[in-house]
Parts: sequence; structure tokens; C-alpha cells
Amino acid sequence: MKLEIDFTNMMADAVGSRQGIRDEELQTAADHCRDLHALISMRRQEGELPFFNLPFEKAATAEIIKLAGELRQRFTTIVVLGIGGSALGTKAVMSALRPVWHNLVDDETRQDACRLFVLDNVDPETFAEHLQVFEPVDTCFLVISKSGSTVETTCQFLAARQWLTTEKQLDYRDHFVLITDPESGPLRELAEREKLRSCSIPPKVGGRFSVFTPVSLLPLACAGVDIGRLLAGAAALEPKVNHDDMFSNPAYLNGVLQYLAYQKGASISVMMPYSDRLFGLADWFRQLWAESLGKKHTLDGQVVHVGPTPVNALGTTDQHSQVQLYMEGPFDKVITMIAVESFERDFQLRGFEDTPAMNYLDGKSMAGLLTAERQATAAALARNLRPNCTLRVPDVSAETVGALLYLLQVQTLFSGYLFNVNPLDQPGVEEGKLFTYALMGRAGYDQKRQEYEKLQGQSPHRCLIVS
Repeated sequence: MKLEIDFTNMMADAVGSRQGIRDEELQTAADHCRDLHALISMRRQEGELPFFNLPFEKAATAEIIKLAGELRQRFTTIVVLGIGGSALGTKAVMSALRPVWHNLVDDETRQDACRLFVLDNVDPETFAEHLQVFEPVDTCFLVISKSGSTVETTCQFLAARQWLTTEKQLDYRDHFVLITDPESGPLRELAEREKLRSCSIPPKVGGRFSVFTPVSLLPLACAGVDIGRLLAGAAALEPKVNHDDMFSNPAYLNGVLQYLAYQKGASISVMMPYSDRLFGLADWFRQLWAESLGKKHTLDGQVVHVGPTPVNALGTTDQHSQVQLYMEGPFDKVITMIAVESFERDFQLRGFEDTPAMNYLDGKSMAGLLTAERQATAAALARNLRPNCTLRVPDVSAETVGALLYLLQVQTLFSGYLFNVNPLDQPGVEEGKLFTYALMGRAGYDQKRQEYEKLQGQSPHRCLIVS
């Protein structure tokens, strides 16, 4: 598999010295990369970075494939109940590798693969409308939470259980698989007490780094994705991102490019795939990049409030919604386009001879237009001194998607150390969780409730009411 990073338009000779990166800056970063790679290698050997090894866990993969086969024989609909890292990886791979009509056709057309729905919010309208199109007897819910106490997932679980128990002849326990910590947490305790089927998320693998665990692999296998090929693509890339030469390591090079752009004021990082099938990947990366790099403290405890803001866009759709801002707005963005060289399907166009405004497309293809639009946008951005780079892949296949997922995970981890922050924690998310527990009456959070009420009383309440 060939993967290219074209960073021509990231450099000073393309976009100017104010925004562009100089060769000597890259060389200095290359020297620093060797030290960071040594740190990453040491932590990996100490077992602190187990996500690196997930593509090589053949026994675990075999167990997932076996369970998926059993679920496919028993159910026609699989529903993921989870949020954040428990959902986004599954959605990204599903949209990349399964047809858009997958959930709309009969079992025979799907070749007995299950329909797959990922419910990653607690909007009661959306949840209820989905339940309306499920048949209880044919539906299995995958409840996914590493801690086992994620409030949104708990809420979904209770609602789904209530829905199933309205069918008197069903035992709800047959319709759930819990995917959680192997040893502790409410879901693990419930699985053991209620004799529910379960899968384990490997220790020290956080949610946003869990796409190569049962979190995503089990629902994807149920839906007919070849997870063996997905993992093979990731495994094939591993040696290419596991060395200290930045100039031949795509994860390190892209991380450095993003880091140096941030230092020059590009605090917003846009990922813009020119492929509908890869738009979910940009959505998955948005969480990975934001939660890993947006931090208040450095590794040594200094207050920095650092982190690039990720934005997902879609070419060519967002050329007509966002690119005006990128082209003429503040110089605070770096754009990464994803280019696909070959599409499985294409349209050869025939024009109207008497309509020049259309006939210039005669003999051209839809894929050719998509490529031309990407090239034109990259050139226009560079002409306006806007840094951008292109990540080019040969196709959208299981191997390619696996490689991209692995690349971006390693890039994110490495970038965390460039920014001198912990890329594996998310302390900023916890405060809101604690207040939520307090507001919902969870035992042990009375003090947090008092803190919330104190905060609400500190300032005069200002609210516009229009009736």
C-alpha cells in the first residue's frame, strides 16, 4: 500500500515566511524527534502504550470473529450503545467500508450481515425513532463503556432494556453484549451477576485509541466488515511509523508539520477528505486530536492552555460553505486534504454540444472533477498564503482505512509529546461528568451538587425570554 504526504504547500517557499515552515525548522524538529521516539519506545516496552500492539493480537481477533458469527446467526440488527471513542471509530469504518444502502436492504442482499446502528447520544426523540424500526426478537445491543459508568451509555442501556422487557416472551439478557473493563466497573459486575455476554477492552487502552479492540471490531464484523484486512493494513504500517527518522516516518512528519504550523498561529486544524466515505474518519479524528492535545497543564505541571482545534470538512461540499473563510479569513488554519487516487465506481460524462457551459465536461469523469477541485483548492489556498498539505491514499479499502487509523493514532500520541502534554488523559471532560452525576442524584455527589448551586448563585441570572 502506498501512502504519500505532499507538504509542498506547508513550506515557506510556497506560502511565505510568516505562515510557512522553513527547512531549518524541519531539521531542528527531526533532531528532537529522535529523543521523543526513544521515549515512546521505552513507554511501549513498559506496556504503557498497548494500542500499538492491537493489530497483532490474532487470538483476540479470532474470538471477536467467532462471537460476531454467532450474533449474525441469531440477530439481523446490531445496535451500538456508546459515546465518544465507543462509537466514532465504528461509525468511521462503517461509512468507509460498507455501502450507503447497507441498512436499507434485506438480509439476502446484505449477504446475512447484520444491520448496524450506532446510537451515540441521549436525545430521546432520536432514540425512540430508532426503536420504532427495530424488532425486539431480532435486535442485539452492544453496550460499550470502559469505565462501565458512562452516564449516557447507562441511560441508553436502561431505556433499551425497558423496551425489550415489554416483550414478555424475551429474556433481555439474550439481547445484550457488554464491552467494558476486564476486571472492574458496574458493567463488569453486572455481566457477572446477570450472566450477560461480555467482551473486554484491554487495560490501558483509552476510548479514543480503542478502534482495534472489540469496541469497534465486534460491531463491524457483525456488519460484514473484513476486520482481518483492516488489522492487516494497520500492521503493515507499523514498521513505517516505528522508527526515529522523521523524514521517512509519516506519523512523525505530519505531527511536526501540524505542531510547527500551530507555533506560527495556525491554531485550527482542518481535515478535509475528498471522499464521502472518509468523512467519518475526519469526525473520528476530531475527537482523537481534541481530547488528546487540548490540555491545561504540561507534563511537568505548568499551566499552558494549549491545543489545536480540529475541524472536519468535506471536499467538495465544504468548498461551498467553509473555504471562503479558509481563503480570506484569519491566518489561523492549516488544512489537511485526503486524496483518493482510485474509486470503485465512476461516471464518464457526455456534454451538450450546443451548450459550451456544459460541454467542456464532455469526455471527463466525475472522479476527475473531484480531483481537479482538490488540486485547484490546494493551489488557491497556497496562492493566498494558507498552509495546506495532502495525504494521498490509493483507494478506500479495508487495508487503507486500517493504515489511516493507525497512522493518525501514532501521529496524535507523538504530537502530545511535541506539545509536552499527556495525550492519553482527558481531565477537562471529568468536571462536567461530576456535575451531571450530581444533577441526576447519583449517590456520593452531594458536595458536587452544592458546588453547582453555589456557581449558579455567584452571578445575576440573565435570560432573554421571547413568548
